Amino acid sequence: MRKILRVAKREYRTSVRTKGFIIALILMPVMMGGSALAMFLFRGQVDTRDKKIVVLDHSGQVADVIMQAAEARNEAEVIDKETGKKVKPAYIIERVEPDVDDPLAHRLALSDRIRRGELHAFLEIGPNVVHPEKDWETAKIAYYAKNAAIDTIRGWMNGTINNHLRRVRLSDVGVQPQQANEILTWLEIAPLGLVSVDEAGQIKEAQRSSEAEAVGVPLILFFLLFMMIMMGAMPQLQSVMEEKNQRIAEVLLGSLKPFEFMAGKVLGGLAVSLTAASVYVAGGIFLLRRLGLAAFIPYQIIPWFFAFLVLAIIMFGSILAALGATCNDAKDAQNLTFPAMIPVFIPMFLLMPVLQEPASSFATALSLFPPFTPMLMLLRISAPAGIPLWQPWVGLIGVILFALLSIWAGGRVFRVAILMQGMPPKLSNILRWAVRG
Repeated sequence: MRKILRVAKREYRTSVRTKGFIIALILMPVMMGGSALAMFLFRGQVDTRDKKIVVLDHSGQVADVIMQAAEARNEAEVIDKETGKKVKPAYIIERVEPDVDDPLAHRLALSDRIRRGELHAFLEIGPNVVHPEKDWETAKIAYYAKNAAIDTIRGWMNGTINNHLRRVRLSDVGVQPQQANEILTWLEIAPLGLVSVDEAGQIKEAQRSSEAEAVGVPLILFFLLFMMIMMGAMPQLQSVMEEKNQRIAEVLLGSLKPFEFMAGKVLGGLAVSLTAASVYVAGGIFLLRRLGLAAFIPYQIIPWFFAFLVLAIIMFGSILAALGATCNDAKDAQNLTFPAMIPVFIPMFLLMPVLQEPASSFATALSLFPPFTPMLMLLRISAPAGIPLWQPWVGLIGVILFALLSIWAGGRVFRVAILMQGMPPKLSNILRWAVRG
């Protein structure tokens, strides 16, 4: 055991006492949450140039409404009332009579104006938009632009036009404008938890559910575990391959057994991951408490996080270290890296279905499959809906057994392959070594 700890200490100090570890510690959460961070930092960076849109209104009932809505929007939203700075583009609506004789040529001419930068887009409204059931083909509303599918102006026009058309239809059946406003009033459904009873026996009203709690906490823990696996287990394959290729392994095996060598490397990687995870968890708790968001700290989930982290690093680290022993050069390591990490990547693809329905049979079955258990079970535990208490314990036992199997099989492969030179890694050989030794 002393020799294993010496190897683990060597691995840990080699990894932690480097600038690369500090840089990775800082950049890894930035890289994983880069998209959300960029959206937050650059949320005010919008193109404030005015957008000119031509409206072709075959119905004669919509263009004026769009122009009035655009004027109201421009007055209320374009200029920041406090700073006087322009923060949004103004929508300049130009009404043009449709060419009923040659509509296609008219559309081409307007499209050319967009290409020349004279227009941002043009909108064509069919003649029967008020009562589309009479003729759906002539009730179409088309928005033409270079980037029409994700253009925010299209979404704004969609709401403006349909709200007006609903009022017109209600008016046509005799509903007064004031009544129409009441009929069209939109009431948001409030997301609430469950009514509960406190320690004094008093019934407590349900609290409003938060998106940060429902989605943010599970996703943060899920991706943090993913990052720690990538930091602690992923380097094992490359590290073992390099030490084998540079003959360092031969020197170390003069005083170590192959299993001690492998165990020391895996424990070293585990120590690196635990160090990084402790920094992130402690930093997250400190930050949330300072921001007054202590209610979002999942204290009851943190022990499960570290338990699954330890087992995941041991499980995947043993497999990757064994595969590294079968490699003779960097090319062999590259060929084996992705297949070896598939059990880590698959939970990424299953993230949203499991998070949306954590108690489903599908999510339960997948989370009880040991290679997927650490990530998926942690995701299900941290979801607000909760899961039966027996499931994480059964999953934990399954991961322990699979980790022991990984250590046993990985040790047998490592013992045979670490001193073997010149033989490329083959699946048949790896399986044979794992079974027969």
